[in-house]
Amino acid sequence: MGRGKIVIQRIDNSSSRQVTFSKRRKGLIKKAKELAILCDAEVGLAIFSSSGKLYEFASTSMKSVIERYNKTKEENQQLMNPTSEVKCWQREAAVLRQQLHNLQESHRKLLGEQLYGLSVKDLQSLENQLEMSLQGIRMKKEQILTDEIQELNRKDNLIHQENLELWKKVNLIRQENMELYNKVYGTRDKNATTSNSFILYGFNSEESSHIPTHLQLSQPEQPNYEAPPKATRQQLH
Repeated sequence: MGRGKIVIQRIDNSSSRQVTFSKRRKGLIKKAKELAILCDAEVGLAIFSSSGKLYEFASTSMKSVIERYNKTKEENQQLMNPTSEVKCWQREAAVLRQQLHNLQESHRKLLGEQLYGLSVKDLQSLENQLEMSLQGIRMKKEQILTDEIQELNRKDNLIHQENLELWKKVNLIRQENMELYNKVYGTRDKNATTSNSFILYGFNSEESSHIPTHLQLSQPEQPNYEAPPKATRQQLH
């Protein structure tokens, strides 16, 4: 048979009440631990026995849980009141202004400004921060340069492969041109050999037509006339 339903009311028997309190308290604390672990919740549990003895459990610390509870409760109450909401935003703005001032002061110290009032320990801590920052910057710069070198090497390899492919294509074209040249000019050389034989042993009309003709002016030849003999006086008479 199943367990009967227990009436939720005060147990009159003190012994039974103490036993029930001990069992329920341990079960409640166990459930609170499971809730904090499984759900990543911040849990605070406080139990006072009838005799005034305190039993507590906190996932972080009871003080932080109570402070968070009070702060959240106060904020919820302020959100319900418009005037309180304005004050809440004013406080938030003041906190942000203080944070900005602290960041600006820290930045000036990192730049080496307004170092008055700092102790040797503070200066040493500031120097360590700068050295760590420089180390991180150098590592980042080296990484970027290494990546750029690798990228340039990769591009160089690609260009080298492209040059090899182009060189192969050029050689192939040259080979094809030589084959075409042999096919075309090979027969022409044979015909030229036959024609040269005719030139050596015959007359080449094509070349004779290109031989220049030199013309020269000469004096006309004088006709060789013999003078008639002179008549004598005896013949005239």
